[in-house]
Amino acid sequence: MLSIVMLINRTGTMVLPFLGVYMTDQLNFSIKESGMVLSFYGIGAVIGSWLGGYFTDKFGEYRVQSISLFLSAPLFLLIPLFPSVKAMACIILVQSIISETFRPANSVAITKYAKIGNLTRAFSLNRMAVNLGFSIGPAMGGILSAISYELLFVTNALGALVAGIVYVRFFRRRHKIYQGRQRIRQKLVEKEAVEKHQSPYKDFPFLVYCFLCTLFSICFFQFFNTLPLFYKQEVHLDAPTIGYILGYGGFIVVILEMLVVDYAERHFTMAKTLLYGILMCGIAYLILVVNHHMALLLLSMSLLSIGEILVLPFMVTITALRSGKNNQGAYMGLSGITFSIAFIITPLLGTNIANELGFNTLWLGTGAILVSTAIAMYIVIRWLFPRVEQHH
Repeated sequence: MLSIVMLINRTGTMVLPFLGVYMTDQLNFSIKESGMVLSFYGIGAVIGSWLGGYFTDKFGEYRVQSISLFLSAPLFLLIPLFPSVKAMACIILVQSIISETFRPANSVAITKYAKIGNLTRAFSLNRMAVNLGFSIGPAMGGILSAISYELLFVTNALGALVAGIVYVRFFRRRHKIYQGRQRIRQKLVEKEAVEKHQSPYKDFPFLVYCFLCTLFSICFFQFFNTLPLFYKQEVHLDAPTIGYILGYGGFIVVILEMLVVDYAERHFTMAKTLLYGILMCGIAYLILVVNHHMALLLLSMSLLSIGEILVLPFMVTITALRSGKNNQGAYMGLSGITFSIAFIITPLLGTNIANELGFNTLWLGTGAILVSTAIAMYIVIRWLFPRVEQHH
């Protein structure tokens, strides 16, 4: 049911991929101004992730998720009323703080309701719902933006509202019944996990892991901002075509995620899985330097999507396995912060590099960083879970 709620919510998620295009086309912002505003989404996401983790440990994931969903809806409707750069930055900051508190709480809820031994598959199922919604959302967003950009914000608001209603109606009583059930700890990991009361900010190996997650995220999440701008300004695609390509990526994830995750769990260690996935993402961006033919654009998106499958669900699983039963929210919050930092850095860095040095330089640099990150991540995960990695 958590996945169904996520599907409803993410089907309405079409603002973020088109926010940069909206600001440059509709509001006549420059690329740098657009990047600056998008970075405020990242600042809000960092704050929201920390607050989400803190409030989840204090009040429980049910309250945090329901409040986040219901407060997000009216904020989406307010975005078109803030047309200046400063005003847009402020409303995006507030909206991001509220909406991103949802993520740590949602991750903790998955660890609570998932069956023992099925943690990665549970995260994958939830992500499959996210990507199914994301495959529908951008495609709809491309069509709606051709009519009116304001329709994007209205649809986002409706998605958050409907998701909130469905979530509250289904989980209002069930969250109490399931309290304390379905622990995520596996025998192989329990011996090397940190103490259950330890702060993640004092877990040095985990902090190194989070730093590498941040490097990966800075590169990968260009998918949400600089990549659509690249399609628009460099490849000269219209908004519906951009939406179809982004939707195609989500469709690939929906079709293949459970199969790829199941295969990876049976044949690879966590370290090898992330190594292969991050390398594939690096290759995906390097392909964009070769040519702008549609076949290569789709090949790049395919590799990026498969790499995403091999990386993101296992990253969340690693965080869950590293945490204790009483500090899951704090660990998930810190994990969310590492990804949210990318939403600050990526729009500013990506748009400035593209503007000053060109998109080819941006993609070459992205590929080089991802290859280095893949190798470092392999080493760090073997450091985090030596017995598990040796066992495989």
